[in-house]
Amino acid sequence: MIWNGLSDGLFTIFSSDHAPFRYDAPEGKKPGGEEVAFRHIPNGIPGIETRLPLLFSHGVLDGRITINKFVELTSTNPAKAYGLHPRKGTIAVGADADLVVWGTTPRAIRNADLHHDVDYTPYEGIEVKAWPALTLARGEVVWDGERFHPRAGRGEFLRRGEPTLLPRRRPA
Repeated sequence: MIWNGLSDGLFTIFSSDHAPFRYDAPEGKKPGGEEVAFRHIPNGIPGIETRLPLLFSHGVLDGRITINKFVELTSTNPAKAYGLHPRKGTIAVGADADLVVWGTTPRAIRNADLHHDVDYTPYEGIEVKAWPALTLARGEVVWDGERFHPRAGRGEFLRRGEPTLLPRRRPA
């Protein structure tokens, strides 16, 4: 079961191959509204905005994984895998202040509320128990629970070091 793999360390990162294809777009699932052969259908589903609320709600709040495992899977281990730890993926002196404060007011996922430019979500109507209430990136509010606060040019290139996340070794 996937939940076991997330909790016992088999999976070290919880990620997504977010695929923001509109159904009827030329590169979409149903180009021009027409059925196409499976080999022409792009892989993946849209989910970049929904994957963490789903994991937090059905993982942490339902007792399948701990809050520490959630942080490890979504922040610490990705930073280690990409050679960005400890600047990213930890709360420590000298690290960037990238934090999410979770609100625990239940809500249903609705495509109309999402910020992707996709005409569907596979999670339409699914109830989550948590949603980001505040997001800080390098100490700056970028999401206040209702709207984004983008600022052109705030991105920053980060030189990476050697990855420090090693794959789990299977017993011989």
